[in-house]
Amino acid sequence: MVTTTVIADLCIFLLTWNVGTHSPRDQQLTSLLALNGNSTCPGNQLPDIYVIGMQEVSTKQVLKIFQDDPWVLKIASALQEHEFVKVEAKQLQGILITMFAQHKHIPHMKNIETEATRTGLGGLWGNKGAVSIRLSLYGTGAVFVCSHLAAHDDKLKERIEDYHQIVDNHKYDSVGYRRIFDHDFVFWLGDLNFRLSGNMSAWDVRTDVENGRYADLLKLDQLNLLREKGNAFSLLEEQQPDFAPTFKFVEGTNDYDLKRRPAWCDRILHRVQSNVYPGIVLSANQLSYQAHSDYTLSDHRPVSATFNYRVESANQTFTDEELYEMTHGAASTPTAPNVSLTFAFILLVAVPYFQH
Repeated sequence: MVTTTVIADLCIFLLTWNVGTHSPRDQQLTSLLALNGNSTCPGNQLPDIYVIGMQEVSTKQVLKIFQDDPWVLKIASALQEHEFVKVEAKQLQGILITMFAQHKHIPHMKNIETEATRTGLGGLWGNKGAVSIRLSLYGTGAVFVCSHLAAHDDKLKERIEDYHQIVDNHKYDSVGYRRIFDHDFVFWLGDLNFRLSGNMSAWDVRTDVENGRYADLLKLDQLNLLREKGNAFSLLEEQQPDFAPTFKFVEGTNDYDLKRRPAWCDRILHRVQSNVYPGIVLSANQLSYQAHSDYTLSDHRPVSATFNYRVESANQTFTDEELYEMTHGAASTPTAPNVSLTFAFILLVAVPYFQH
């Protein structure tokens, strides 16, 4: 008889949003962050971990004395009453990623690193590229990548080059996890900017969208075609979107701006190496994948996904500390987020600023 021990059973919420350089000041994030009873986590519970990636964040710091971007502060103010702690954040010009977690998970997060890769202007400019957060999460190696790839219909080649440049240039210090795809769990989100192949007009695309013919349009989706051919993102999986294209809208409305063909630019993909350790089974069952049409701030719609992140052992009893020794090695020096500083920052800064 096989006995199974659950080392970790987490609900992870991922969100990507191109905010078009807009300020977060007037945005209410309660619904977007599933804080109003609309969670897709098991039992309608709040997520254990939030990872939020943004693109086209304004680089004009509203409050230059603050280290964190106003969007990070806004998210912190929404999550603080639910006792979430900011784990880390990384920004490259307008590309931003931040992670928040429930208190109880902080002791199980080690070797936290961030990385950034510029791909704009041949790697000289950070308006396009990627930022990431990697860590040991309950003993397993997890990485979260947020990218903004080259724009416009005719820049497919550049998007492919951006992807490979990010994969080649992203490097970490953790033993055994030097590169993105060395990790046991990989989550990749962002404005990937993939469009529809072929010559359909914007009006014809909109007609198909209005008639719910998503499956037909997704056969023309550049990301799907690339993954099938193995040109880019082929190591990752994606649940096919069952929501309307998330780009390009007239700001403040749900009407498509037909100067551009509607497309699924905003995506979330993942990869799990399920059975790389003896007696250990890793899984990330996707629970949801949705666009949030109520958030009309920019010409993109935010897209979220939730995953059930599970680490189990069969016929053995492992603690996550023992799993950490197996995966990261005893020679590693674990590092953890500075919880006290994060709390002080949230309490003293975030709430007063956003109550104005």
